[in-house]
Amino acid sequence: MSTKSPKREAPPLEKGDRNLNPTGIGFCALLREDLHTHDGDLFDQGFWAVAVHRFGNWRMGFRSKLIRAPLTLLYRFLHKWVEWTCGITLPQITRVGRRVRFWHHSAMILHARSIGDDCHIRHCTTFGVARTNQNREIPVIEDRVDIGCGVCILGDVVIGHDSAIGANSVVLADVPPHSVAVGAPAKIIKTRTPPAVPQEEPMPQPVS
Repeated sequence: MSTKSPKREAPPLEKGDRNLNPTGIGFCALLREDLHTHDGDLFDQGFWAVAVHRFGNWRMGFRSKLIRAPLTLLYRFLHKWVEWTCGITLPQITRVGRRVRFWHHSAMILHARSIGDDCHIRHCTTFGVARTNQNREIPVIEDRVDIGCGVCILGDVVIGHDSAIGANSVVLADVPPHSVAVGAPAKIIKTRTPPAVPQEEPMPQPVS
């Protein structure tokens, strides 16, 4: 994009004091869905990262600090273990939607406000701040976004739903929905036509 998004006040970040997992589905069912999303492979590092993230948020559903304490200790160990062995940093305060797929692993820093449903994210990807001392200005990734390897999405930007970001792009401004953006800095090269919504046929009128 050739122009910077208009300056806006970034809202406060989540405090990590509540469960940010998707609503309407239980913890175990959510893990089964995540495993299915990662082709049922228990050894997929992307699944490990998502599962630990889900666990870290699930534990916040317990109000008793006495119950949460050992779960918090376990979560912190697992979170660091995923960073060390998989090269994926996914903070608990990043809201992660359903059926998010991490293709490959290593060099992934995913510090976003939220990652929407059905997103695909590849290795060597960075979400985060554009400058130091701007820790509140991190991106939002909407639903069904496809992100190539080596992509950096930096600052208080929104990647619109159903968009695609080409490999090694650096995104510093908003990307509208249904867009394809590539380059450093990224520019929109294509706007895809949304799929047509099928129209219901009118009910036949009775013959009088």
